[in-house]
Amino acid sequence: MKLMSSNNPDGILTHGVSQPDQKRFRIPVMIRIIVVLLIVIIISFIIGRYEISVWEVFSVLTGTLFHQESTLPTVVETVVLQVRLPRILAAIIIGMALAISGASYQGLFRNPMVSPDILGASSGAGFGAAIAILISWNTVLIQFTSFLFGLAAVFLSYMIASKIARGGSSVLMLVLTGMVVSAMFSAFISMIKYMADMDGKLPAITFWLMGSLSSVTMPDLLILLIPFLLGCIPLFLLRWKLNVLSFGEDEAKALGINTKRIRIVIILCATLLTASSVSVCGMIGWVGLVIPHIARMVVGPNYRILIPASTLMGGTFLLLVDDLARSVSSFEIPLGILTAVMGAPFFLAMLLYKQKL
Repeated sequence: MKLMSSNNPDGILTHGVSQPDQKRFRIPVMIRIIVVLLIVIIISFIIGRYEISVWEVFSVLTGTLFHQESTLPTVVETVVLQVRLPRILAAIIIGMALAISGASYQGLFRNPMVSPDILGASSGAGFGAAIAILISWNTVLIQFTSFLFGLAAVFLSYMIASKIARGGSSVLMLVLTGMVVSAMFSAFISMIKYMADMDGKLPAITFWLMGSLSSVTMPDLLILLIPFLLGCIPLFLLRWKLNVLSFGEDEAKALGINTKRIRIVIILCATLLTASSVSVCGMIGWVGLVIPHIARMVVGPNYRILIPASTLMGGTFLLLVDDLARSVSSFEIPLGILTAVMGAPFFLAMLLYKQKL
């Protein structure tokens, strides 16, 4: 491990490129990432079973924003404002939430194989939703129950790890207990599915767990936005400390970082993001695992740049996946299936490429 120099306070290996040169290189890259996201947003508005032109989308959005009367058919306004706009915003927010959670966890645990559900948030939220669907609760109660169980699963993992570690490797123990808690809640989900009615409840639970944005509305976005902001803002403010944590807990303590406090804040914020995302759209995997790796290939390992890049690329990726889910077939494909089909081969190819280096 190389010692950090005064010219490189973040301790990031620059591979022969100076810090000013890196900044001049990365700013255009971030601009290109934003431009790609904007292009995908425009494409998402115009594709679908009901064809809408770019001009019609722009006219509806500007007319609504500036309270102008529209001469377009009512069906166009309905499709843009009530169907596609909530879905596009939800895909962006959820993709951002999962990507920033995955990047933060990978820095915290110093493990590139870590994903947002490592501590059981996704499995716990899925179990909560399965219970609510089984007892025929409405959508709001399903989302609320899912969110609470997602938080409870991570809290259980953290408490067990704290009791077991007792001064040992608490990071390793967190990962191990998270795997155990996640497996336990997955078993509970299977038990609920076994108890469910095969003609009604079981298909509903199964489809929800596979992930979808087909039923997202504007009130869902308002519910999602609060935990999104509560989770993202602290992670953005603390992202420079992930550079220090990536060198190890002892080095971070030597530099005056309160590792226990930072760990709790990162876990809490990432859990809020993951649990709220799962509660709205179901269980969607691979986003938080693959996107941070792609961002590292584009902007490098510095978390000051990696966190914003992962956030933007996560929103772009999930929006593209959702476009495919609703356009490539006559029926809508669950998001969890598409993210696995696209993410797993890419991740395998990336591992093979690194093996050859």
